[in-house]
Amino acid sequence: MPEKLGITYVKAPLNIPSIVAKYNMTFEKAYEGVDLSFPEITEGPKQTAALAAGEIGIASCLGSTSAILAASEGLDVRIIGIYSRAPKAFMIIVKDPAIKSVKDLRGKKVAGPKGTILHQLLAAALDKDGMSVKDVEFVQMDLSSGANALATGSVDAALLAGPAAYKALTSGSRMLKNGEGLVDATIVIATSEKFAKSYPKAVSKFMESHKKTLGWIKKNPDKAAEMTQKETGLPMDGVKMMTPWYDFDSSVRKTDIQELIRTQNFMLENGLQRNKIDVNSIILR
Repeated sequence: MPEKLGITYVKAPLNIPSIVAKYNMTFEKAYEGVDLSFPEITEGPKQTAALAAGEIGIASCLGSTSAILAASEGLDVRIIGIYSRAPKAFMIIVKDPAIKSVKDLRGKKVAGPKGTILHQLLAAALDKDGMSVKDVEFVQMDLSSGANALATGSVDAALLAGPAAYKALTSGSRMLKNGEGLVDATIVIATSEKFAKSYPKAVSKFMESHKKTLGWIKKNPDKAAEMTQKETGLPMDGVKMMTPWYDFDSSVRKTDIQELIRTQNFMLENGLQRNKIDVNSIILR
């Protein structure tokens, strides 16, 4: 075991296993004697940079876009499991009643975080209607800025997920499209090859503890919901509405690999990724 171990803590959009592990002190109990830290690094590129630099051992919740992009640039990033799939949780949200379909977004301002699952959702939705991201005015914004811009009318649509989406939907905006049938919205659990080779027990201990947390959530859904409500500040109605949208099974399925390949294709086609990689080569089994 390493003397010190950094495991990222990311609670948004609705990362119930991470929240429950925090409240139950799951990792503290599992890694007794190890100096643990839980840095709240929410941005994918910062997580992959911290992994590659050895500042953290495990990125507990990393967007698949960030994992693939980092690996394609030669950073040491390896996928050890799936954190979540949540196509229903990632949405294109609008306020203007005149925007009735994705086709109506042509020439409109759309706010969202570039090079993310939400950006991929926009590209996939436009593609289905014979358009591309070039047919809209895409404005780079984080979730809270995008939600505010939509509320004030400075953009026509916002790409939102989790609490930001819930707040927009309960304050006069509506969902135009979610990820169903377009993207799986795959979030991964990652480490570096260097860390996995140096401390294989630390990696397997993480996955064991994570699976233990998933089992606890199944047995204690109400307690898990209370913890999530407390940590996110969402009303209980919001937590209960959004929880079924998430599939937290950590095993890597064939369909996950297919989705990772689709994600890479999206980034290559949109000029977000320079070098194509073999997606299977970054999955540690």
